[in-house]
Amino acid sequence: MKGPQIKNNKNPRFAFVKQQQQQHCLLILISIFINVSAAATATAFDYADALSKSLLYFEAQRSGRLPYNQRVTWRDHSGLTDGLEQGVDLVGGYYDAGDHVKFGLPMAFTVTMLSWGVIEFREQIAAAGELEHAFEAIKWGADYFIKAHTSPNVLWAEVGDGDTDHYCWQRPEDMTTSRHAYKIDENNPGSDLAGETAAAMAAASIVFKKTNPHYSHLLLHHAQQLFEFGDKFRGKYDESVEAVKSYYASVSGYMDELLWGAMWLSKATDNDKYLQYVINNADNFGGIGWAITEFSWDVKYAGLQVMASKEQHKKQYGYILEQYRLKAEYYICSCLNKNNGSNVDRTRGGLLYIRPWNNMQYVSTAAFLLTIYSDLLLDSNQPLNCNGEIVGHQEILSFAKSQVDYILGSNPMNMSYLVGYGPKYPTRVHHRGASIVSYRENKGFIGCTQGYDNWYSRVDQNPNVIVGALVGGPDWRDNFMDQRNNYMQTEACTYNTAPLVGVFAKLSQLEEQRNSNPSLVASS
Repeated sequence: MKGPQIKNNKNPRFAFVKQQQQQHCLLILISIFINVSAAATATAFDYADALSKSLLYFEAQRSGRLPYNQRVTWRDHSGLTDGLEQGVDLVGGYYDAGDHVKFGLPMAFTVTMLSWGVIEFREQIAAAGELEHAFEAIKWGADYFIKAHTSPNVLWAEVGDGDTDHYCWQRPEDMTTSRHAYKIDENNPGSDLAGETAAAMAAASIVFKKTNPHYSHLLLHHAQQLFEFGDKFRGKYDESVEAVKSYYASVSGYMDELLWGAMWLSKATDNDKYLQYVINNADNFGGIGWAITEFSWDVKYAGLQVMASKEQHKKQYGYILEQYRLKAEYYICSCLNKNNGSNVDRTRGGLLYIRPWNNMQYVSTAAFLLTIYSDLLLDSNQPLNCNGEIVGHQEILSFAKSQVDYILGSNPMNMSYLVGYGPKYPTRVHHRGASIVSYRENKGFIGCTQGYDNWYSRVDQNPNVIVGALVGGPDWRDNFMDQRNNYMQTEACTYNTAPLVGVFAKLSQLEEQRNSNPSLVASS
């Protein structure tokens, strides 16, 4: 769960759809799917099923009082006194992974990515019948942020303590660990956390703008206040909340999150001052200086640069936006292995590989940005230029699909790393709630270390399947050990799965169009 070491642009690793003619678009989409499906004729994946399962995961990660329509029935209410010690209501939100701490930064990134997926692929998610579930996943996190933002310059950053939490192995319903809450404020700033939470709430406000305008306006109000707070009182949140340093340290600093928050507010408000902020601070904050080969809860530059690339029509900012686009293309080209040596590593089986601990988080975000950029090139009718090599949008989408297919089982282990999908998937996920008998089945109290003694060390499969969780994944040789104590590979995180929601929906649409238009496929 630790962030990257960002270096200067000399380092080879970190060198710093609109309406068209519908029939024409349909032919193009089907043509794309023929290309991206060519290598997968032996294995057909049900992306709609993967989408449905991915959204179930967020219900398994819920903290607080569960709703009447809770579908993950092995979970029950938990964390009902969160914030009580500090006199605030912090009930709700998400546990980040296999423990019970509510970390604000990765939770906010999770909500941002879920929202971005709905913004880009709303029709596809709706066609799969999952739009309401996507709304619920976003709102569960956004509701918590409204609670956590108790005044304009106060944001509660964390509930629980990683050290004491990791000492225990308990169901969330039995928690006896510290629920101390930590905040950022004027005297203890956290521009990175404020910026990312502003981005999450701004993105969510776009999602609910038509269906729930009052709620959308409330989210936007909070987002604007949070951004102003983060920009005015600058500092890294892990210097104010030291308890987070061993888990979600802000290695990249706060400048990318401030740019990221401003960019999302620009989309949510159409207020030129936010885009102007992104333009004016492009150089000083590294937006057009850093070329990055990863996108994560800690490093937002690649996502920011892809978003800025979609603003090329705003000619008054042409030069700066072009610089953003060039950095976005550096990221895309590095994923495609076309950057003259400055590329993302790959496993022997073809999986993008950044680092050993929870590598799948970088794969899912890459698949998302590649899919977004492929659509951008399709809409603009432009190719990608990777150091003189012309790359079409089909090739980009094809590679994104290859990463998704690897996740779903097209890999040397024949293992789906999305839990609950396919015939073979991890069954000993490093997850407290999943690894212990369901509270609804057995309400007998399980103590702090009792869970380690009686459940953690078992070789048996987990009694509860945490459907839709994307685990950390294999090593650089494509090997994977399905063991509960192998947390680098078997722990899942909310921000692993979140980017895949939109991608699954996109690939499901292409699959559906291919299946329902055989005559067009045959003639293409």
